Amino acid sequence: MSEFPFYLPASASGEYLCKTNLDLYTSPRCDDLATQAAKGRHLQVLQQKDAALEVRLCEDNYKAWLPSKCCDRLYPAPSPYRSVSVSRKEIEVRIPDIIAFTKAAMTIYHYYLWGGTVSPNYDCSGLMQAAFAASGIWLPRDSYQQEAFTEKVSFEELLPGDLIFFKETKRVNHVALYLGKGQYIHSSGRDKGRNGIGIDPLSSDGGKIAHTYYQYLFCAGRVMSNYQCPMIS
Repeated sequence: MSEFPFYLPASASGEYLCKTNLDLYTSPRCDDLATQAAKGRHLQVLQQKDAALEVRLCEDNYKAWLPSKCCDRLYPAPSPYRSVSVSRKEIEVRIPDIIAFTKAAMTIYHYYLWGGTVSPNYDCSGLMQAAFAASGIWLPRDSYQQEAFTEKVSFEELLPGDLIFFKETKRVNHVALYLGKGQYIHSSGRDKGRNGIGIDPLSSDGGKIAHTYYQYLFCAGRVMSNYQCPMIS
């Protein structure tokens, strides 16, 4: 019998798989989206509070809250999640597919969604995480975490597939994917002049949106490996 309520079956592995895409929230009230879990992702249930369960997404250690009514969308994972090592050479081979993912996402009707990691509506770091994950490469969830995870490169050394980071206040709060030839693709909010995914030049004179982001240009990073988060029992 499960130690958690709401008919959540016991899991011998201690983890569950998502049957469908799930919205996860910042608190047990489940009124502000924190992130999303795509179908097939692993999670652990940490605790129950009110009508929600606190969960941890195993691929990136992200914690959030799941409404208890969504327990029927989970099923026991037959084995625990295990991160797979991916070399930089393997990543380089997958860069064209990663870029293609972001460009394809741009062609589907969408809008910027804070916390969005599932098609069609993404936030900036959610788009990056989803694009790399589709090619078997995991990144941390948030832009400042992605910045810390990557190997820093100068803007003169940028290669297609590198990440560009922007910082408005005390820490990085926006990320984009470099496409080559001085252009990057990103999902940006209405407050910056767009409400979704677009391509902009890495320049201060490339239009209103490019100019706005150029003011906050901080650094660039290269993904060198698969994110391997510490496992928590």
